[in-house]
Amino acid sequence: MRLSTKGEYASRAMLELSRRYQDGPIHSREISKAQVIPQQFLEQILLLLKRAGYLKSRKGRKGGYLLAKPPGEINVAEVIRVMDGPLAPIDCVSIMAHEPCPMEGTCGLRWLWKDVRDAVAEILEKTTFADLVDKSDAAARAKGDKP
Repeated sequence: MRLSTKGEYASRAMLELSRRYQDGPIHSREISKAQVIPQQFLEQILLLLKRAGYLKSRKGRKGGYLLAKPPGEINVAEVIRVMDGPLAPIDCVSIMAHEPCPMEGTCGLRWLWKDVRDAVAEILEKTTFADLVDKSDAAARAKGDKP
């Protein structure tokens, strides 16, 4: 699995929205500034996340983006799949986008790539954005910064 810039920025935007979940709608400019994401690119990402059902938006002066459900109900794997597709490092071991390979039955490396896929998927599927907020807040407190 190779995380694209789009996948990284989407994860960071979702982390920022999760961190500020109780604050109501957050304008994309604030997300862009807090997470150092180019504004125009962020707008495209937020639109994709909204279409996928992870975000809601409100227009107007007090408008912005907010999570469609609590951060504890959104895992990182879901967001990465929306942005980057399957988590498998090669197509022959993908669950979502399996592509047959002529060596599939005899390849000595297939089991390795399947194990890699399973390990990555397990970690990303069990990690919610609420978990990430908790970890980043704890790291900030340990460093003496304000979470």
